[in-house]
Amino acid sequence: MTTLDPDLLRTFLAFAEGGSLARAAAAVNRSPSAVTAQMQRLEALVGESLLAPMGRGRALTPVGEEFVEHARRILDAHRDAWLSLKGARADGRVALGSTQDFADTTLPALLRRFARSHPRVRLDLRIGRTKELMTAYEQGQIDILLTMRQGPAADEVLVLREPMIWLCSADGLASAEPELPLAVLDPPCGFRAAAIAALEAARRPFRIAATSPSLSGLRAAVLSGIAVTARTDRFLGAGMVVAPRHLELPALPAAEFSLRLRPQAEGAPADLAALLSDELPRSGPIY
Repeated sequence: MTTLDPDLLRTFLAFAEGGSLARAAAAVNRSPSAVTAQMQRLEALVGESLLAPMGRGRALTPVGEEFVEHARRILDAHRDAWLSLKGARADGRVALGSTQDFADTTLPALLRRFARSHPRVRLDLRIGRTKELMTAYEQGQIDILLTMRQGPAADEVLVLREPMIWLCSADGLASAEPELPLAVLDPPCGFRAAAIAALEAARRPFRIAATSPSLSGLRAAVLSGIAVTARTDRFLGAGMVVAPRHLELPALPAAEFSLRLRPQAEGAPADLAALLSDELPRSGPIY
């Protein structure tokens, strides 16, 4: 029976999710030529063409599109088996610091998987804003840090790049006015800085209509129609939509998040970091 190397499947999924060999190469930290060789090897094992030329790049064939789900199931089973074998006797404590962007969306399902495989490990969760979490991490109070990226770091195990988008209430703004009402978190905040910079560059009149130290306060302001805000689609939820085109809002940059693991961390912290590193890029927001 033919066996499928998990490394080949990870690279294949990196292509399926990134849409190009170059993005896949960056995601798996290999050269484009190495990624091409891996895909050729996988196609030889499967006995079918998974990628086909399209313009200057490559695209999934119908067989390739079908194979995506098979690859995901195989890697999920592989990951769960690996975690269970390592975690059955593991105990101790893992301290995880994360922004609310992930705590409200993808973290619960991933933490559930970790709890099943590491039933004796105590999980200490700290949900907050990037600055305070980074301080705790640097003071050794947190093992794993998942926050907005402040710059390259030697202990990064994953960098996520997600588009920033303008969001507003599904019912629209509560009042029409010449200046765009903007809802933002208290500084320092990367989303706040990006939104203001984009509006100023576009010479779009605006005013700060609502501020909050927390995402729950920001959400309340947007849902009420007081203002628009800039976040990623992880912030979407009931009653909130992408801002309509007639508002003519400027383009925003990508938001960068990083996953960092305390240097020399072993055991349960390293296991959880490995799970998050593998799964976060392919587990988008859950509404």
